[in-house]
Amino acid sequence: MKSSLQQLSFKLLLATACVASLSACFPVVLGGAMMGGLVAVDRRTAGTQLEDEGIELRASSRVRDNLGDRGHINITSYNRQVLLTGEVPSAQDKQLVEQVVSQVANVRVIVNALAVLGNTTLTQRTSDTLTTGRVKAGLVDEKELYASAFKVVTERGTTYLMGRVTQREAELATEVVRGTNGVQKVVRVLEIISEAELQSLLPKPAANEVKQ
Repeated sequence: MKSSLQQLSFKLLLATACVASLSACFPVVLGGAMMGGLVAVDRRTAGTQLEDEGIELRASSRVRDNLGDRGHINITSYNRQVLLTGEVPSAQDKQLVEQVVSQVANVRVIVNALAVLGNTTLTQRTSDTLTTGRVKAGLVDEKELYASAFKVVTERGTTYLMGRVTQREAELATEVVRGTNGVQKVVRVLEIISEAELQSLLPKPAANEVKQ
């Protein structure tokens, strides 16, 4: 009985995370990591993945409490490194958002890429969403990359790459993204690991299994 309740609680948590990742229509948007199937191949521990989801949820709530409907703010956390993208009406608001997010438990680093501009239009956001989709597809098609190692965010034509990758993977992914339709600029918010670290993180394939 206890095991069933634990499984139900975990499923509800995953459902909440998935709903949060679809909330782009609100002024504060969660980056949201896809949970479930990717847990097994994500280069973060399962605990860190849950921490990142919690950071996004708590940071979103606190920013909304402090700024209300001012601005369009995306909060994306990967390995407790938080990327802030979107638009705010003033430099003071930009600093306020960073200050509020810095007080959220488990936040390790903040990259504040907020722009002091008016909110982007629905057309621009739709274009950014399509660009992100094309970037992800390009990463999947590149056989020398594990697409699940990257988190992709696009804002006003600028694509941000997050993840824990080797220098080789970072360079190759950058080339892929730069060649993607709709991408005007690439910003790497990556943690560089060694090839040895990568091998220790990869799942061990079965004897007859070939990397896809």
